Amino acid sequence: MGKTTKALNGKPIGLWSAIAIGIGGMIGAGIFSILGIATEIAGNLVYISFIIAGVIALLCAYSYAKLSSKYPSAGGPVIFLIRGFGDGVLSGGFNILLYLGYIIVISVYAKAFGVYAATLFSSTPSPIIATILAISIVLFFTIINLLGAKAVGKSETLIVAIKVGILISFAVIGFFFIKISYLSFPTNISTGNVLTGAALLFMGYEGFGLISCTAGDIENPKKNIPRALYLTVIFVILIYVAVSIAVVGNLSFAEIKLTADYALAVAAEPFAGAIGFTIIVIAALFSTSSAINATLYGGVNVCGLMSEKCEIPKCFNRRSFYGSRTGLFITSFIILVLIVLLDLSSVVMLGSAAFLLIYMSVNVAHLKLYKKTNANKYIIWSAIIGCLFSLIVLVYYEIFNSPLTLYIFVALVIVSFLFEWLYRKYIHLRT
Repeated sequence: MGKTTKALNGKPIGLWSAIAIGIGGMIGAGIFSILGIATEIAGNLVYISFIIAGVIALLCAYSYAKLSSKYPSAGGPVIFLIRGFGDGVLSGGFNILLYLGYIIVISVYAKAFGVYAATLFSSTPSPIIATILAISIVLFFTIINLLGAKAVGKSETLIVAIKVGILISFAVIGFFFIKISYLSFPTNISTGNVLTGAALLFMGYEGFGLISCTAGDIENPKKNIPRALYLTVIFVILIYVAVSIAVVGNLSFAEIKLTADYALAVAAEPFAGAIGFTIIVIAALFSTSSAINATLYGGVNVCGLMSEKCEIPKCFNRRSFYGSRTGLFITSFIILVLIVLLDLSSVVMLGSAAFLLIYMSVNVAHLKLYKKTNANKYIIWSAIIGCLFSLIVLVYYEIFNSPLTLYIFVALVIVSFLFEWLYRKYIHLRT
């Protein structure tokens, strides 16, 4: 009953392993990759942005919990979209965008891993060394995913336990050294900046959707997936809020802006010195590593199911000698290409916008199915409104601050649906 790594029915992933995959996919982006960037926008009220983004994520998790209970599948949102919109270009286009979203966030995690790892060699990280380290970590977890779901679940549980322990210790100790003046409410509070920060930070929560992708490997999915979803999101909200308060309470705005890419490690220096910096860097390496591991696992599951549903070419579902899908190798290759071309801050915004649109579409699909899932339609509507409002806020920000990112986002959406339409019309019927 209480087994977590192998159920009586032979499933390799238990409740705690599923929670570890969810936490692994979430804690990494929100704290280590984009905390500094979000703080530049929301200022010392960034913890409020984390709370707002977390509430939206929790509303979306409600839909995932209900849909996973009714339609458990290793593809998670792939099946949800097909059930809600039918097996056509609309569901296929959103699923391709979901797949591209996973590739984007893995690239962000890998780049963040490379930057933090490079700080162990120099106080001014070399871009070349950071890129080499980022490529290395993706290759490493490609091998882990080749070994199967059991290896992914066990490795996530270990990594998550280490990084969560370090982050909780950082937050608790950091509270004793907080400078109250750093946390004081500004006289000219910008609600727009706080909401923009929340929209940006949503990417820090997108990993909870990976839990729905464990349905093919988890024991008692109808019971354990909803539990894992709610527990994971609530726990991560608490971690994010605590750590962000500790960071903005120990660093001035100028210091955070100067070290945005690795602000969390710098925040440990005022009360723990160089040792604290090193410990947080190690935690960042564990966090970004587990985020890569968990997201790669979920992304390849999505990729395989899309192939089975004839939304992308069959080669993504072919099995290699070791039993893993060819999609894993193709996915990893695309990630490696993006790592070389990636600009962290703009791609973070790109990833947040993509996942806000994806989660909104899943909730719209759920709205068509709520009677079958016995869900509360008002909660679903709240999730839709929250995602839509955040997406509008983020797009408005990008219009004035990063128009190129907006153009790329629009291009990705168009390419996703255009590819799906062309594939269905001219290719897959002949194969």
